[in-house]
Amino acid sequence: MRQHTRFRRDERAIEGLPVRLVIALVVGVASLSVMMSMLSGISGLAVTELDVQPTPEVVTPGNHTIQVAVVDPDGQRVSNATVVARGGSARLDGVETGTTGANGTVALSLSPTLGANQRDGTVEFDVKPPAGSEYADKRENTAVLVVRE
Repeated sequence: MRQHTRFRRDERAIEGLPVRLVIALVVGVASLSVMMSMLSGISGLAVTELDVQPTPEVVTPGNHTIQVAVVDPDGQRVSNATVVARGGSARLDGVETGTTGANGTVALSLSPTLGANQRDGTVEFDVKPPAGSEYADKRENTAVLVVRE
């Protein structure tokens, strides 16, 4: 009986209880916030990434017509996408743009050049997906390699 009476008079447990509840609540809300942001990020992953397939993939400096196909991860061609070609480590005079047709390709006239001591370089492509589509172009796309003969 003595033990029981001693616990009844001890009020220290009640003093620490609200602080522990507040800490548990703050940690729980923070964890829930992190989980919700992760879930909203997963829906962003449902967006389909686009890439390009340039033909030819290797050219020499000078005038060339490059056929560029815009494809999804399954290799299906995408129409009404805007392709922007710009100099990477190879130089272009400005940028060239075009919109893919019903067959998912566009022909771009490019004239890449290399520097005096440069043996090779690249022409890079960006894609603006069709308006209202679930496509995105956030990763680096396939580039055309420009090689000095």
